[in-house]
Amino acid sequence: MIQPSIIFKIITGGDGGVGKTTMLRRYIEGKFSFDTKMTIGVEIFHKIVAIKNGHICSLQLWDFGGQERFRFFLDNFVRGASGAFLLYDVTDRYTFDNLPKWVDIVRKYDPTLPIVLLGAKCDLTEKIEVSDESTTGFMELYKISGFYRVSSKTGYNINEAFEALTNIIVDHKGIKLLDQSMEI
Repeated sequence: MIQPSIIFKIITGGDGGVGKTTMLRRYIEGKFSFDTKMTIGVEIFHKIVAIKNGHICSLQLWDFGGQERFRFFLDNFVRGASGAFLLYDVTDRYTFDNLPKWVDIVRKYDPTLPIVLLGAKCDLTEKIEVSDESTTGFMELYKISGFYRVSSKTGYNINEAFEALTNIIVDHKGIKLLDQSMEI
């Protein structure tokens, strides 16, 4: 088994029911879970990936429970994070309006933490309440690194979002190209 040379701790935040756990399961397992239960507190997923610059990376994916009653201890878990996904449900404007609270949580210890915004459930096209244009001002105000509409049900943009965030983290941390003579 190839050993990772780097570990990235990635936080996944957003209101309850926006699709954080189903997105992570889609990414890890490659399938959609219909029977996802509410996350109580934090659940951690792992995936080994090859990233740009020749490194093998272990992704620690921290799935934060989105309910208000769990938020009081979440800021303790963001310490050491390399980046974050913030999700909102494109069919529920309220989940988008709550994103500033999530920015405050994930950036508590690092005000420059790279964040990629994800508009989840984009397959529900007839129910969309949040336009892409709504995200532009939010992204500029909070210096968000990227945006993707995603669907855990279809897999749309899931892998692309993870690849983008890991590349943004590599650039943010200034991780150099591995020496080509090194064995991985």
